[in-house]
Amino acid sequence: MQQQKVFETNAPNKSNKIINGKCSGVLNWDDIRHPAMYKLYKVLISNHWIPSEIPMNKDKQQFSELTPIEQDAFKKIIGLLAVLDSMQTNFVTDVGQYFTDSSLVAIAAIINQQEVIHNQSYSYVLSSLVDYQTQKDVFEYWKHDEVLLERNLFIADMYQRFRDQKSPQTFFEGLVADMILEGVFFYSGFAFFYNLARHQKMLGTSQMISYIQRDEAQHTFFFGEVFQLLLNDYPELNTEKNRAFVYHKMHQAVELEMKWARHVLTGVEGIDFEEFDRYIRFIVNKRLSMMGLEKAYEGVDNCMPWIRPFSDEALNQTKTDFFEGKSRTYAKVTKENGFDEL
Repeated sequence: MQQQKVFETNAPNKSNKIINGKCSGVLNWDDIRHPAMYKLYKVLISNHWIPSEIPMNKDKQQFSELTPIEQDAFKKIIGLLAVLDSMQTNFVTDVGQYFTDSSLVAIAAIINQQEVIHNQSYSYVLSSLVDYQTQKDVFEYWKHDEVLLERNLFIADMYQRFRDQKSPQTFFEGLVADMILEGVFFYSGFAFFYNLARHQKMLGTSQMISYIQRDEAQHTFFFGEVFQLLLNDYPELNTEKNRAFVYHKMHQAVELEMKWARHVLTGVEGIDFEEFDRYIRFIVNKRLSMMGLEKAYEGVDNCMPWIRPFSDEALNQTKTDFFEGKSRTYAKVTKENGFDEL
């Protein structure tokens, strides 16, 4: 794959392919190949938030009141999220260099910045709740927890393959990994924090997690679109073997997510693993739909309706913030403007 040149005098401003194409490097939002990218751009920049603006005083008081199981799950899940967003920052950096479409480069730059904010938020949460050594230990969990390491390496191996051997095929595989990381692997963690919130625990942390989920949903939309654009530009990738690869990896992701959920959430009040298993399959079906593919599972739906007030449409409109009773404005996301629900 060729890197996008800084400036190409003999190429048009509007690209002809998302990778290995022709593009001057000059961005004119009124002259782009995929107009949906401008809509996404406006949504992304309207979602700016700063972790330190979220008060953590009450969370600090409540953290010591959580059960030992809840405290352990809290720290392990924060450690997981920190690893995922760190990997994502590296992957989006790699991808951004090879987009031969200035609008995609611009979106990738915003996504990268948001991933860094997410990592800052995890440090901010931990520094508000625990001592410095405990914070450092949490960020080392991934090295010593076998279940956590297995999940991380599942993604990292596909990302590393793209970094080491860049081609349309490894890019295809990297996009599948991305859809799993951002669209599936966060959701046991999200469910844990929303479960605490519905019991009026750790509301500051849960508010921050809801902002992160909103960002990740839009990142997933972006890479689902990129996946479809790649197949459009490179129909030779749209093979039975590659489709089988997608479904195989999604099935593996479901198993890894369920294994992790049982590893970290067993004993947490309010978590029903049978419901959670169906919910994760429901999420996978939605990710496949974003990729333009048929669903993998029948008879599954959002069987944990208590999550919805903390996410989905509730975060994408002007509303009274349920955490603090403050009025906050969010970008409205609807089917009309091309975005799916979470």
